[in-house]
Amino acid sequence: MTISKGNTVAITYTLTLDNGETVDSNVDAEPLTFTQGSNEIIPGLENALEGRKAGDTFKVSVQPEDGYGVLSDEAFIEVPKEHLPPEAQEIGAQLTAVGPEGQELYGVVIEMVEEIAKLDFNHPLAGEVLHFDVTILDVK
Repeated sequence: MTISKGNTVAITYTLTLDNGETVDSNVDAEPLTFTQGSNEIIPGLENALEGRKAGDTFKVSVQPEDGYGVLSDEAFIEVPKEHLPPEAQEIGAQLTAVGPEGQELYGVVIEMVEEIAKLDFNHPLAGEVLHFDVTILDVK
């Protein structure tokens, strides 16, 4: 059976970046199981799986536009330092905020200049080319 919309697919994968850093892997762990065509995984990987079958092993590089997106200037926000909790008033501090539609946003403090903190709310893998090494375990 080849993978098409509506199939339940189980895979193992290793995800690396251009610099060779491994950022995620489920090899020797629970497989990732999802429904093809349901937007449960990033579009570039989902597209690369289409038409393949159980037992296939392949590598694919996913560009930012089909992964976690390009870096967005709108995701960089400057706020007065005093608006941050004391434990978040240093570079590298991670924090959570509520977006305009009530969604939870995750950010990191990337710069402190006098009384202003610059925060980055881009996804941590935004702007990155994602290199997947994939094995398809099952297709139903």
